Amino acid sequence: MKSIYMFSVGLITVFSLLSCKKFLDVEPKDLASDEVTISDRKSAETALNGAYRALAADHYYGRTFQFAIYLQGGDLGWGDSRTVNREFIQNNVRADNEEVANVWRAIYRTINQANHIIAKVPSITSDPALTQEVKDNITGQAYFIRALAYFDLVRTWGGVQVVTSPTNKVEDKAGISRSSPEATYGQVLADLIQAENLLEDNTNRIRATKKTVRALRARYHLYRKEWGPAETYATYLINDVANYPLIAPYSSWFANNIVGSQESVLETSYSAVQSNSHRNAWQPTSNGGIRSWFPTDHFVSLVTDPDIAGNRNTLVAQASNGQWYGNLYYRNPPVDPSYILRIAEQYLIRAEARAQSENPGGAIDDLNAVRARAGLPGTSATTKEEILLAIEEERRFEFAFEPHRWFDLVRTNRAGAVLGLTDPNRWVLPVPVSQIIIDPVLVQNPGY
Repeated sequence: MKSIYMFSVGLITVFSLLSCKKFLDVEPKDLASDEVTISDRKSAETALNGAYRALAADHYYGRTFQFAIYLQGGDLGWGDSRTVNREFIQNNVRADNEEVANVWRAIYRTINQANHIIAKVPSITSDPALTQEVKDNITGQAYFIRALAYFDLVRTWGGVQVVTSPTNKVEDKAGISRSSPEATYGQVLADLIQAENLLEDNTNRIRATKKTVRALRARYHLYRKEWGPAETYATYLINDVANYPLIAPYSSWFANNIVGSQESVLETSYSAVQSNSHRNAWQPTSNGGIRSWFPTDHFVSLVTDPDIAGNRNTLVAQASNGQWYGNLYYRNPPVDPSYILRIAEQYLIRAEARAQSENPGGAIDDLNAVRARAGLPGTSATTKEEILLAIEEERRFEFAFEPHRWFDLVRTNRAGAVLGLTDPNRWVLPVPVSQIIIDPVLVQNPGY
């Protein structure tokens, strides 16, 4: 089935990207693709809206990227008839897996949206309303979006094609060789530095600001095992208690149809017209869903034990037929945000960085702050090794239905010990074979 892209007359042109898909994706009207499109403040802001819509699209944070990651973490089972996605649970993903290709294209589409903004907006002089301050804000947000997209690419596939110039369609990047993981991470950091320099230091939970950049930098430095900067950047957010407190009980940041809670550093935004299809895949048929995936019995037994997970049992619910399901995405119409950055992560990033920096007391303080919010007593961990394992376990429950667990086990080299996945080649996904056919310069990841 061909993806259909809607036109916004006078403001945009369409990426001519056709791909075979199971689902029909209708992209929003605020996409922008070429240099003619972005010519004044209105069209620049429209292009930026399009970049955020690409970030929130079905195959990125709207559904597919998230499930492709957390299905690999060991705590979810597969519930519907599409056997292709069991490959993620089995940690045996084939290069012709269509969802892998969907995610790859969706992330590069997001990058291309950002590239058009970065390339065009700074040079516009024809519109007095497009002041330098406005230009910096729009361009800074585009740099942040591109940084996040490349960060997701490199932690999912390793080194990838780094494209920083706009193209008319995703396939126009053909002929560009894959960069090393180090060079790809280097692009992420360069974009974050640019974004931090350009953006204002205010609070916005659905758009990037300097604070949003600092939250992602904390995560970036954690992945790079740069403990000092990870602690520094996490501290920026943690110290901003007026805007980013840990709110109790645990469910306060997602229950009762709340959006943009104080817990949230960055979340995607949806509406009845442009909804989040994630909800349908989590909910059971009795709630109008299809329960494509669900928490395993073992995980349910852990998350519902108040001595282990505290009050985070609110993440799961039980249907009338006895089936358990995840209840982070539950709204009808499906306008649930997807959660990209939360303040709880900053506490656990700093806890891990402090533990690795031989500051066990500070690590325990941060870990216990998250535990207390979940209704748990202080940790009994005392040694560095015990504290790190306690942080790993806390992240397991705190971010149970967010795409963290798999990446956590990979970045700490624990996927073998925890999941029995001893082949490190399987710690990254295969490059989609459809992309290799289009672009022979692409080299497949080892083992695929």
